[in-house]
Order: sequence, then structure tokens, then C-alpha cells
Amino acid sequence: MMTRDVLLDMEQEEDDDEDGDIGDVPACNRPFLRAPTLPSGLVLENFDQMVLSSFGTLESQQDLRSPQFEEFNGKPDSLFFNDGQRRIDFVLVYEDESRKETNKKAYNEKQRKKRQAYESNLIHDGLELEATRSVLDDRLVFVKVHAPWEVLCTYAELMHIKLPLKPNDLKTRSSAFGNFAWFSKVLQVDESIIKPEQEFFTAPFEKNRMNDFYIRDKDTFFNAATRSRIVYFILSRIKYQVRENVKKFGINKLVSSGIYKAAFPLHDCKFSCPSDDFSCPNERHLLYMEWAHPRSIYKKQPLDLIRKYYGEKIGIYFAWLGYYTQMLVLAAVVGLACFLYGYVNRNNCTWSKEVCDPNIGGNIIMCPQCDNLCPFWKLNITCESSQKLCIFDSFGTLVFAVFMGIWVTLFLEFWKRRQAELEYEWDTVELQQEEQPRPEYEARCTHVVINEITQEEERVPFTTWGKCIRAVLCASAVLFWILLIIASVIGIIVYRLSVFIVFSAKLPKTFNGTDPIQKYLTPQTATSITASLISFVIIMILNIIYEKVAIMITNFELPRTQTDYENSLTMKMFLFQFVNYYSSCFYIAFFKGKFVGYPGEPVYWLGKYRNEECDPGGCLFELTTQLTIIMGGKAILNNIQEVLLPWVKNLIGRCRTVSGSEKISPRWEQDYHLQLMGRLGLFYEYLEMIIQFGFVTLFVASFPLAPLLALVNNILEIRVDAWKMTTQYRRIVPEKAQDIGAWQPIMQGIAILAVVTNAMIIAFTSDMIPRLVYYWSFSVPPYGNHTYYTMEGYINNTLSIFNVADFKNRSKGNPYSGLGDHITCRYRDFRYPPGHPQEYKHNIYYWHVIAAKLAFIIVMEHIIYSVKFFLSYAIPDVSKITKSKIKREKYLTQKLLHENHLKDMTKNLGVIAESIIGATDTSLRPKVE
Repeated sequence: MMTRDVLLDMEQEEDDDEDGDIGDVPACNRPFLRAPTLPSGLVLENFDQMVLSSFGTLESQQDLRSPQFEEFNGKPDSLFFNDGQRRIDFVLVYEDESRKETNKKAYNEKQRKKRQAYESNLIHDGLELEATRSVLDDRLVFVKVHAPWEVLCTYAELMHIKLPLKPNDLKTRSSAFGNFAWFSKVLQVDESIIKPEQEFFTAPFEKNRMNDFYIRDKDTFFNAATRSRIVYFILSRIKYQVRENVKKFGINKLVSSGIYKAAFPLHDCKFSCPSDDFSCPNERHLLYMEWAHPRSIYKKQPLDLIRKYYGEKIGIYFAWLGYYTQMLVLAAVVGLACFLYGYVNRNNCTWSKEVCDPNIGGNIIMCPQCDNLCPFWKLNITCESSQKLCIFDSFGTLVFAVFMGIWVTLFLEFWKRRQAELEYEWDTVELQQEEQPRPEYEARCTHVVINEITQEEERVPFTTWGKCIRAVLCASAVLFWILLIIASVIGIIVYRLSVFIVFSAKLPKTFNGTDPIQKYLTPQTATSITASLISFVIIMILNIIYEKVAIMITNFELPRTQTDYENSLTMKMFLFQFVNYYSSCFYIAFFKGKFVGYPGEPVYWLGKYRNEECDPGGCLFELTTQLTIIMGGKAILNNIQEVLLPWVKNLIGRCRTVSGSEKISPRWEQDYHLQLMGRLGLFYEYLEMIIQFGFVTLFVASFPLAPLLALVNNILEIRVDAWKMTTQYRRIVPEKAQDIGAWQPIMQGIAILAVVTNAMIIAFTSDMIPRLVYYWSFSVPPYGNHTYYTMEGYINNTLSIFNVADFKNRSKGNPYSGLGDHITCRYRDFRYPPGHPQEYKHNIYYWHVIAAKLAFIIVMEHIIYSVKFFLSYAIPDVSKITKSKIKREKYLTQKLLHENHLKDMTKNLGVIAESIIGATDTSLRPKVE
């Protein structure tokens, strides 16, 4: 007898089928992956050969099977069916249609038929189901799913899952800090609490070689994460309906359409205390106490246990985040030292003293910075900002920028080595060969093409022409949203230009030294802070919108595997976030104050707005303010969201069920009331850290404290993420991952770009080069009057003179208001004074500075790039020890399998030979007689 999948050919519906969502495909074209045998020994029918239009009404189906209902046995921490033998590998939750408080009876009946058909097909495919009604809400039903041994073996072979062959005595971990074992022991997790995992040689599982694998106990051979992964693979590919020759399939479709309310694997116990059940491993409690608890904030992460409980994908993320945080310690120490160097030497800043000196800065009258209502102003009102700028615009900044260019290379190269070690230890070296196509991709494979390699027919979702059309449409959509972000940045620039006029008119024009507010609130500072805050709000709003758009575009692209899907989404999201977060910083660093002309001929933006000017000390401090607000605000907002949102949602959920709180609820019901992380939850964690990585590297020359802020944030981020996963979220479906995916080349691209941005910040945004040129060339003859190298007179030398009578429209901007009648004023530029044969043209100082800036950029870039490429070449991606271990394991694995195979063949040949000899003796015996 051959089994049949129960499919329903239903009438035209108006629910989840109109949107053409995943799980829809003509039945004759559906290329499902199926296991070759069933646990019961029955052969599955191939879906390509099964074209069933109808099985009649639900009542006429003789092979419809439903899960058996059982009452809750009162064991809140039990992970087994009521018989105590079969482990719960997955839980499905639905609301009983007969008890729904709604008038949509026909709709509810359709939902019930689909669910019953799906559950029946699960049973036909070998899974075992047991249903239990909720103890807190009798409308909810929990369907517990168990995969028997035969099903696990069948699908483990289909999914090419690597499983233990024999214990491995090669994997010894040696520490480079053996002399500091006493110190590292304090940071390590106590091995008596979390015991190290036993290491094995592994190989892809094969049922016909089952005796070769290290099977001591069938109940523990497949760990909980592997069991859940196998069951989820099955749930994602089981059909539940055929309508108009189109099949519907997959648990994701059922959950999104509301037929099931949730589907998740179980946590193994409460996080706050160990389970009383002796069969419970209490891994969740161990993770909470040794990983997520605040008291463990100084300890290293138990990566092996994280990988065992949540899967390799979660494990590799926390391994990367932990390694990134460790490397930030060195960058933070050096950055703090450079900051302290600038802070200690701020009083030795000669040019700042001249700005604050009433006899120098107090007597220098600056030209109006706008055309409307902007008065003349005295230079010494920027005294406070110039003193702060001395902290950041110092020689230590140059040293730190060079150091960070080398640091980022060391981080990336050593991470590659660490990643290779994890690939070996976690058996993901050949993961790409075993990754299965996404069910959404399989569902659309309706076109037949010839594979260039195998020369065999295979199904693809669309033709080459269709693929090109999709690529063009997706690229156009991404470009449109990037242009939208650029438009928002232009809006912020217009705001800056407009509001600066208002602040210039309203804020005090003179500096009396007694008003504390006046010291800090200059027109430039007020404009910068308010524009940064508005920019931050716009960034967060656009993030929310574009996340949904990027997912829609990626779904339309239809990548083949989950890794391809996430890589495609990663590139789109990062490209957007890069423009969104960094565009305002790039504007301040490289465009503001660079193209302003001079008071007699100012440059107008869009023909209407006069371009912004920087403070006399440059735009570096404004860039520092922008980075502080965006980076700090983003970190604070993200941590508040990550902590408060899931906690508040879970609190509301508990309050709704407070009437039944005195009842003992089972493990599956406790987990149901937790929050769903979602399959892209980890993606957003990566994105948050990579954006931070960009702030730490791209603009670090203007903010040496960025690595320190990132370090503090990451220490909290690791524990907050751990706390969320262990206490607030349902257990995630474990997934395999070989590396951090597309984030690696993104970081490499940021590292290369960071060298250019930091060199240009020092050259064009800070005043370090003009000061050096003045010190070495223009403070002494033939250009200067001093007999020794000095910074005295720098401010007077770098501010050009303008004749007020040369204003083209003297009534425009009322230039005589504010400080009385003036003949000349000063402005930030290197131009000849009025009356000179080349008045208002760039002077010799300007060309010296330009040459010095270009030379500095070329020298700095070549030095850092040379060091980077040398380090990349000198540090191999995979250590020699790891390469040897991989080769040794592959050799021993092949040898073991080959020897076992030879033994089996020898044994079989011996049996055959004995049979032949016995038959020969029997045939010859009568002749002898």
C-alpha cells in the first residue's frame, strides 16, 4: 500500500491565495525534495509524478489522520509527549476554529480543512503528533511534533548533515597566553559548570553506513538543535492544499495566513532556575547564569554551548561580536591616550589663545556669514569651541588615524583565522555543498533548462531574460531609495542654511565673557546641534520604511538559498544605511565651507542659499558633534528598544493571562507567550554592529573616543542580546552558517575607504596642514617676520581682509548693524588683501597649503596601504595548525570509512564464497558416492 498526501481542492478563496505568496506552484511543476524512504518502510510518491486535482470533500477522505488529544500531565518542564518517551521536537499552535468568537463560519471551516490536511500529511510523512489544549486559554491548541529515529536518519542523509564517526583526539586548543593562565582562568567559564563538548571526527550521514557512525544512544545521537532543524525542514515542505492545479505548502505560509498562530522549538527549561526533571539538560539555565547574567559580564562567552543550543548561525555571530569587542580594547586604549594627550596640551594651543585673547580675537571683526540679518561679529565669541577643537585637532589625531588604518587590517586578518578555526571545530568547512534551496525558491521552479556542467535537465524559477528584468527592476528600486535619502540630506542642508540666518539675528553679537550660555551657544553651534538632531530623527524614520522595501525587493529577486537571500538583503540594506547614516558626516567633512567664495562674491547653493562657512578653526569640531549625536543616540535608542520592547510585550502578554496564572502551565505554553525573534532578527544585529564599525573607522580622525564608546556599547550589547535570547524570545530554529557572509567583504571595503576618509579629514577638514605650513614656512623669512619657528601670528596670517565698500549690495544683510561702522572685516581664506594687484585672488600661502595637503594624502595613503597589504600577505587566512587538522581529519575520516567499507565487502565476499563452496560440495557429493 502506498501512502497519499491529503490535498484539498477547494473553491475560489479570498484569503491568503490572492497575493501570490510563497508556497504557490502548479502541481505538475513542483520539484519538491523528498526523502527516499519512510520510517514505516513505505515509499513516498514523487511530487513530480503526483497530479491530483481533488480528493473529494473532507468527509469522504478515508486516509485523513489527526493528532491524538491528550490532557496536560501536570509536568511544567517536561520536554516529552505524555508517554515520557518521545521528545518534543517542534510545537505548532492554532486557535480552535469551533471556539472562535467570530461570524466567519465558512472562512473558519476552510482554515480548519487546510490545517487538518497539513497535519494529516505530516503524519503520513512519518512525524508523530500529539495535541494538548491550553490550560490558560481553552481556545488554543498546542500540537507537539516528534520525529522518530527513521525519519531523522532519512532526512539527515537528504540534508547531508555531518554526524560523529569516532572521538577525535586531535582537536587540542592551545593558548598563546599560557604564561597568563591564572588571569585567563578568571575570564573563562568554569568547566565544572559548563563541561567542554567532546570532539568527534564527522562525516555526512548515510543510512547504509550507519554502523560506521558513533551511535551510543539513539536518543542523544541527534541533539536537540539538529532534531529541530530536521523537523523544520520537513514542516517547510509539506503540502496542505491543491487549488486549480496549484499546490500550497509550508509552515511559513500557514503561520502568515493565520491558520497557525506560531511554530517554534522548545526551550529546555526555565532560565531562572534548573528543572526538577532529571532528563532536562538545563542548558538554557546555564546560558542565562554564565552568559546573559550581569555578573558574567567580564567572562568570555561559552561559544560551544551557544552553538549547541542555538545552532552555528547564532554561534558565529556571537563569536564575531566577541572578537570584535576584544580587538576594540586596544583601539580604545590608544584612542583614549590620544584624547588625553590633546586634553592635557589644550592650554598650549597658541592659535586658540589668540582667538580668546581680547587684544587679538576681541579686536578682529569677522565679515557677515549670510546675506540677511547677519551682522559683523568678533572672533573671540568662538573661544570656547576653539579650545575644544584643540583637544581633537592635535598631533595625537594623526597618530591615531594611522594606527586605526593598521588596526582594522589586523582585526580583519586575525578574524579570518579565528573563523577558520570555528569552521573546523563546528564542522562547517564544506557547508556550501550541503545547503538546501529555500522552499520559496523551489516553489517557483517551473522552467526547464539544461545544466552546463551535468548536461541534464533542471528546473529554475525564471529564464535568463526574466532574471535580467528582475535585476533591472530591483536595481532601479534601490537607486530610487538612495536618491530619496540624498534628497533628505539636501533638505537638512537647506535647513542649515535657513536657520543659521535666524540664529545669527537672535543670538548675541558680542562676547562679554560673563554669560555662560553665550560661551557655548554660538550661531554655528546651535545650527550644528539642531541639524544633527533632525538628521538623526530622519535617519531612524527612513530606516523603518526602507527595511520593509528592501525585504520586498529581495523577495522579488528570489535567491536560491538562505545564504544567498541574506547576502542579497545585506548588500541592499547596507548600501542604504551607508548613505543614510554617513551622508551628513561626509557633507560636513568634505563639502561644508569648501566652496563659499569670499564676501564680495559668495557662492550660492541652488541659486538662492549662500553656502555655509566653517568656524575659523574649521569644521572638525562640528563633525565630532555630528558623530557623537548620531553614534551615541543610535546606541542608546537601540539598547532601549532591545531591552524594553520585548520585556513590555511579554509583560502585557502575562497580564492578559493573569486570570489563569495560578495554574501550572506546560513548557510549550510558557514559550508561546514569549516574543518571536524572526528569521531576520540576527541580520539586524549584524547591521547595527557594521554601521558602528563604519563610525569607528571612517571618521575616527575627528573623534578618537569612538572606539571607547563602541567598546562600552558592545560589552553591553553582548549581554543584552544574550538576555533577550535566553529570557524574552522563543527558541530560534537552529541554522548552519560557515561564516559571517556578506558582512566580511563589506568590512573590507570599509577598511579600504577608511584610509582615504581619515587622510582627507586630516588634510581638508582639520587645520593641521595649514598650521604646519605656517610653522615651517610662513612664520619665518622670507614670508614671516619671526626669527624662529613659532605659531604666534597664525590667526592673523590665515584670516584674509575684505573691504566693506566692496560689498556688491550694501543694503543686503545690513552689514553695518551690530558692532558699529567698519571699513574692513576678516574672513577665513587665503587671499590677497584689497589694493593688491591681484586683490581677492588666492595668495602664495594657499598654494603651499594645497600642495602640502595633496602630498600628505598621497604619502599617508601609500604608507598605510603598503602596511595593510603586507600584513594581509604575511598573515594567512587559515593558520598552519588548522590546515593540518583539517587535512588530518579528512584523511582519517576517509580511511575510516574506506576500511569499514572494505571490512563489509570482505565479510560479504566471505559469505558469498562460503555459499558457493557449500553449493559446489553439495553438487559434487553424489558423483563421489
